[in-house]
Amino acid sequence: MSTDYMIINALGILDNPNAEHSLAAAHKLSQDSDDLTIDARTIADAHASGLTAVNITLGYTLGDAEPYPHTLREIEIWDRIIADNPGDLVKVLTADDIRAARRDRRVGIIYGFQNAVAIGDDLTRVKQFHDLGVRVIQLTYNQANHLGDGSMAPENRGLTAFGREVVEALCDSRIMVDLSHSGEHTCLEATRLATLPVSINHTGCRALVDLPRNKTDEELRLVAERGGFVGIYFMPFVNATGHARAEDVVEHILHAVNVCGEDAVGIGTDGTVTSIDDLDAYRARLAEHVAHRQAAGVGAAGERADTFPFVEDLRGVDQFHKLIRLLEQRGLSSTRIEKIMGANFLAYADRIWS
Repeated sequence: MSTDYMIINALGILDNPNAEHSLAAAHKLSQDSDDLTIDARTIADAHASGLTAVNITLGYTLGDAEPYPHTLREIEIWDRIIADNPGDLVKVLTADDIRAARRDRRVGIIYGFQNAVAIGDDLTRVKQFHDLGVRVIQLTYNQANHLGDGSMAPENRGLTAFGREVVEALCDSRIMVDLSHSGEHTCLEATRLATLPVSINHTGCRALVDLPRNKTDEELRLVAERGGFVGIYFMPFVNATGHARAEDVVEHILHAVNVCGEDAVGIGTDGTVTSIDDLDAYRARLAEHVAHRQAAGVGAAGERADTFPFVEDLRGVDQFHKLIRLLEQRGLSSTRIEKIMGANFLAYADRIWS
């Protein structure tokens, strides 16, 4: 029997993807919290999986919505979701809130952005978002924005002058600077510039699979050397064919540990706990979704109509326990597995949110 580890997902989704409007959301470019279904199954599955806390994506990521008002509305929606489920969910503002969630058998909800566009040109919004409970802000999505280049921006230019000011403001407000989806030069520059350790909450290792969404050893090592955190995702980018398996995730975790050390690596699945029940129906919808993303210029190399945006044999309520079993089979100690499954993220949160 595996040890009862604290499980913290550095980037995930709380949703029942089988609900009618949640499935329909696969056709949309924007990610709207109104499209999520936080029902009895969603919550029961989260508890059954052993999840202690998850960084969820809210606010503007991409699409036609006005970023700032859309983001404020999304925060209100999540505040209401948590208020409607006080026995099961709790808003995370500090690392101690994660510890309390585990003690109280609730799931901690960490508010995070996957694009910093909602800041606009107003640095005072950084503090405003902090005051509203946002604790993670990713600088860019795949494309370039006014802060810097994302992983799919061909110029790989790094941060803009305003982007450097935003990094400073995020550190001043003690918000995690997440460099997932960033271009290589953006990641390296922000890591060197930041006065607090930064994170890459969901990524893979480019040394294993050479795709833009994966990070180079130089990026991984620099983030770790400066006290940061790296989360490995359960995404198709961990296998060159796009048909990723659980063992591929293990290989990326082990490589990251070798590069970063055992105190910097965790998990950021980029997926739900609740499984999609009808994969055939989902597969039929997926081609349209991928085509929409590509047409809008927001897709990533490695996204294809024939590849799921998750690891097929590492999903559902057993996903974390299966990963633990695989890590045990590879000879990792319980101490090291404990760090990977949640303790490293918790220690990083202590360093940033204190």
